[in-house]
Amino acid sequence: MQIISGMDGLAEAMEKLRAAGRIGMVPTMGALHEGHLTLVREAASRADKVVASIFVNPLQFNDKADLDRYPRDHEGDAKKLESAGCDLVWMPTPADLYPDGFATTVSVAGITERWEGAHRPGHFDGVATIVTKLFTNIRPDVAIFGEKDFQQLALIRRLTRDLDLGVEIVGFPTVRAEDGLALSSRNALLSADQRARATALPQALEEARNMIRDGEGIGAALETAEKSLADAGFGEVEYLAYVDADSLEPLENRAENARLIVAAFLGKVRLIDNIEG
Repeated sequence: MQIISGMDGLAEAMEKLRAAGRIGMVPTMGALHEGHLTLVREAASRADKVVASIFVNPLQFNDKADLDRYPRDHEGDAKKLESAGCDLVWMPTPADLYPDGFATTVSVAGITERWEGAHRPGHFDGVATIVTKLFTNIRPDVAIFGEKDFQQLALIRRLTRDLDLGVEIVGFPTVRAEDGLALSSRNALLSADQRARATALPQALEEARNMIRDGEGIGAALETAEKSLADAGFGEVEYLAYVDADSLEPLENRAENARLIVAAFLGKVRLIDNIEG
């Protein structure tokens, strides 16, 4: 496996990989877990060569303290990627991607304005900008993203389509621990007690889904789920909603193409999750 830090040698390395056939890409911010490695293996099943990027994107953080404490382990991440069958790891720096004088950002209207977008100002502009830059440099044929960041996935699909980027976007089902908690780099920030309590998040979503499918009202189902989170020790619930899976607009009645989405704090750790409605 080849590791490239910065920009030097990237274009030449990509030219050689592209000569071997179809390129699959898995963009990451590092602190890799089994969920990321599953995406790498999925990319390998859909392409001849796999590229992963590791870049903690400052444009996605509206809280510098959150950026500073984001876990980083580039050496360990590289070993994990190699074991999963990655062919090239690209580790650019902020100066590589946002050099002095950088003045261009990418915005996707509509789909980004609620939920994560409302609680993390500028976050999705950061996502759209970095994904555009990653795709421009790597030019993959297919890119794999986890469904855990469901609104992000919807944004990337719209971005890729609107800008004719020519990349097939594949959403992969959320990878979960045996107890149901979605795998996330942020889970490492939970204490042992918080980690045990965190399972209430997927359980609350499942509870709400079952109520809705049994004919209960949307509002009652969401209220019950929020109470379950409070009982488990969760603090602020930033959003808990039943939405259309394409537009992410809230739904008032049960629908086939629906998603339950949530963001809530357990202590100081912000956790997100979603399931099919």
